[in-house]
Amino acid sequence: MLQRLLRNGNGDRAADASSERPAPPRPNVGLALGGGAARGFAHIGVLRVLEENGIVPDVIVGTSIGAVAGGCYAYSQLDAFEDWARGLNARGVLGYLDISLGGSGLISGDRLAKRLELALGDVAIEDLPRQFAAIATELGTGHEIWLTRGRLIHALRASYALPGIFNPIRVGGRWLVDGALVNPVPVSAARALGARLVIAVNLNADLLGHGVTISNHGSDEDDARELQMTRERPGGLRNLLNLENLLKRQFMDVSGRPNVANVMIDAFNIIQDRVTRSRLAGDPPDVMISPRLGKIGLFDFHRAREAIALGEQAAHKAVPDIVEALSALT
Repeated sequence: MLQRLLRNGNGDRAADASSERPAPPRPNVGLALGGGAARGFAHIGVLRVLEENGIVPDVIVGTSIGAVAGGCYAYSQLDAFEDWARGLNARGVLGYLDISLGGSGLISGDRLAKRLELALGDVAIEDLPRQFAAIATELGTGHEIWLTRGRLIHALRASYALPGIFNPIRVGGRWLVDGALVNPVPVSAARALGARLVIAVNLNADLLGHGVTISNHGSDEDDARELQMTRERPGGLRNLLNLENLLKRQFMDVSGRPNVANVMIDAFNIIQDRVTRSRLAGDPPDVMISPRLGKIGLFDFHRAREAIALGEQAAHKAVPDIVEALSALT
């Protein structure tokens, strides 16, 4: 009799459903988007697939190109970012290389910044509909800087300011460069900002064989020939006057000889790879998405369509793991 009264007083079970406990809240989801230059277009594919499956992050943290993709997504400008990326070709990429011979980097970055401003305007990070942070590195101190307030465009420029390539960016009295120097895949920042479940996107996981030790190596007969060829290269005022065109060609060079752009990018990539391995070993994400981007170079910005498709493939494979993790934490 008591049970019947607790139901609804009429003997039916209509009240059973209303007396059930409400479903527990979904844990806060964080998305840590890693750096990787042109490979970062894969983030677009990842974000599309997650959204299609109802996996919407509460916290977005990005480093370098990951900050750009994450910032555009947080401000609901992912469509504009994708349209721009898909429209890039080799000639278009060269158009953004505004060589700066008197600055702190080879490229001033003003042309690219103006393109971003068309989509982002003057919006402040604290006014975004989703919690967002961009990771940067302070020159001189090496501090890891989490940009969580102020103009979004300034935060993004600082986060992707590759040392030696782009000019450093002054934000709040600090001179900042690319965040991949200190936190290439910012899992720790996503957790600190309140994410209970962290999904990370590592753009450089497909670089197999990197970082091994060659324990026995030395010179051979080709070394002297290569040195002589280097000495015989033309130089002087004529090359200096054509330096801008020379540098632009070098950014797209596919020959085997290292050039100034190759050296800077590869050196940075080696550092980023080592730091990524160390930081992810100490603070791994709950789910890792690793697009197979090894065949896409860091400056292959004209291959956006391919990178986006590879990001989609990797995200589709990770969806079951994400759903399982959400279920376990709910």
